[in-house]
Amino acid sequence: MIPILLILIPLLSGLLSFFLRSQRAAKNWSLISSIISLVVSCFGLWITNESYLHYQTDWIFSLGSRFSVSLDGMSQILSLLTTISFPIIFIATYRNEYPNAKNFYALMLLSQAGLLGVFVSTDALLFYFFWELALIPVYFLSSQWGGERRIQATFKFFIYTFTGSLLMLVGIIYLYFHTRDKSFSIDAFYALRSQLPAASQNWLFWLFFLAFAIKMPIFPFHTWQPDTYEQSPTAVTMVLSGIMVKMGIFGIIRWLAPVLPIGSWAWGDTVSALCVIGMIYASLIAMQQDDLKRLVAYSSIAHMGLMCLAIFATTKIGMQGVMIQMFSHGINIIGLWIVIDLIEKQLHTRKISELGGLAQKAPGLAILLVIVGLANVALPLTNGFIGEFLMFSGIYTSAATVYNVVFTVAAAVCVILSAVYTLNMIQRVFYGNTNALTENARDIRANEKFALIILVAIIIIVGVYPQPIFDLTRHFVDSIISKMNYKI
Repeated sequence: MIPILLILIPLLSGLLSFFLRSQRAAKNWSLISSIISLVVSCFGLWITNESYLHYQTDWIFSLGSRFSVSLDGMSQILSLLTTISFPIIFIATYRNEYPNAKNFYALMLLSQAGLLGVFVSTDALLFYFFWELALIPVYFLSSQWGGERRIQATFKFFIYTFTGSLLMLVGIIYLYFHTRDKSFSIDAFYALRSQLPAASQNWLFWLFFLAFAIKMPIFPFHTWQPDTYEQSPTAVTMVLSGIMVKMGIFGIIRWLAPVLPIGSWAWGDTVSALCVIGMIYASLIAMQQDDLKRLVAYSSIAHMGLMCLAIFATTKIGMQGVMIQMFSHGINIIGLWIVIDLIEKQLHTRKISELGGLAQKAPGLAILLVIVGLANVALPLTNGFIGEFLMFSGIYTSAATVYNVVFTVAAAVCVILSAVYTLNMIQRVFYGNTNALTENARDIRANEKFALIILVAIIIIVGVYPQPIFDLTRHFVDSIISKMNYKI
């Protein structure tokens, strides 16, 4: 019943939010709902009775689709990330004012319901339903509450994601008709890996991969991302970059690589090359950015490319790194967005060239940003280091490609570039002398400090003691790697 509650709480809360009368009521209701979801998610981590982590019932019986949801290691990690992120987002942006706020918060909660549905679904048609449910509210959030160029950016986002979704739907339907009992269940899809010929797997691979690559995004399917991140309200950008991009990683691990292992192996080097190209490209572009939002957007492309590269290495240690890095990246990137939002609200600019010396006026913010920034560049004893170290180990020891050393070296170069643009950003924004714009800056308020302190605490705790995450995902990693390494 835990997966059902994770979906129903934000879904019903979001629908009810449409009928609230005041902005304060909508804010408080959304925050309370997100905290309840977090409590339920944490409760699910401690349950030993497996029956509470699975649920299924008839949904569209005539099509062989069931409302089947389950929490395994990966689902629990991503559900925890989602349920931690939303209350943090609501707390950090609590003072933000939105026209027609009840609709804004309602759509945010509906997006949370869709995200959680994606992460717990074990029926392909249900997975697709929640995939769209997560995207549609974000489209309206960005188009109604975004920046000056929001319509152009949102239209591009819609075209990319809608095209990818249609391709994935075609692939799902094709696989459905090839299952023995005409079923959308994940077990029926997994059984196909021994039945589908290599030729079919090779072209089916791209129907699914394009949908997931657009969502992450992976080069060259990334061009919607910087504009969308820049023009969306910062709270929505946090959802997009902290959580929603994980839908693509999740889709590859859950629905692509174990269902089409031969296709994944055949195209693995191609995908890995795209990941490396995208990482280097995004890192170089990030170094040239003067806009804080665009810098973090390109940084995210590089980090997602490394996770995708580690998946196609098909090693247990690399996959374990992906598990922890999905969680860590979400925490770190949301921390960076909170800082950017605070700067923009106070100084009405995101341009690095117009800032400087903020550490003199906002020392608390400077300290917290430095910790988040160092986690973003994978400093030892932070959460970013654990995941990246395991992923690099997995890529280097991979037997799935003869280019493992080349991919490892290229990825390592991107880590160096990440340190360059992140530390340069921190130095230019927070250190040096103040100017006319930053002279009257103030330190962060209590709600903003509280949100960042929670994120910093998670960064340090996971960096020092990641064992609980390893224990949570170990069984899942063993199972999924055995499916991905299937040979006819």
